[in-house]
Amino acid sequence: MKKTFSIISFSILLTFSFLSINSCNTREDTVSCFPNSPISVNLNLNLAAYNNLNYVGQPVYIDEQQSGTRGLIVVRVQDSPVSFKVYDRNAPHLCPESNTTLEIKDNISIVCPKDNATWILITGQPTAVSSVPPKTYFWNYDAATNNLNIYN
Repeated sequence: MKKTFSIISFSILLTFSFLSINSCNTREDTVSCFPNSPISVNLNLNLAAYNNLNYVGQPVYIDEQQSGTRGLIVVRVQDSPVSFKVYDRNAPHLCPESNTTLEIKDNISIVCPKDNATWILITGQPTAVSSVPPKTYFWNYDAATNNLNIYN
């Protein structure tokens, strides 16, 4: 009986330890003070304001209602099949301050003005200072209406 209890206890302990270690690796990679706000934006890509999103690599800033605390950066990353990246403009590695709003540089990279952390626009991969990618959001594209729905 004691041997069975020991084996079960050890198995449970091992399972919880494994889950705890892995949960740290799968958490969202943003600082704990990253603002959490609802994202719900519908963009009609037939409108002139969003025309750049009909072309790969042409980003657009979105600053509409329910687009986060500082807005979004949206870029089409592929035509076939159509694919987008939607980034939060809050720096993922710093607590929000007046100079931590992410900016697009030369339609190639995203930059944090405070510490010059940079990411590749098309992939979100960090290239300098930060090892944390920008926070991304879900999207749904309707080719029939040319509408892009962004949400979290």
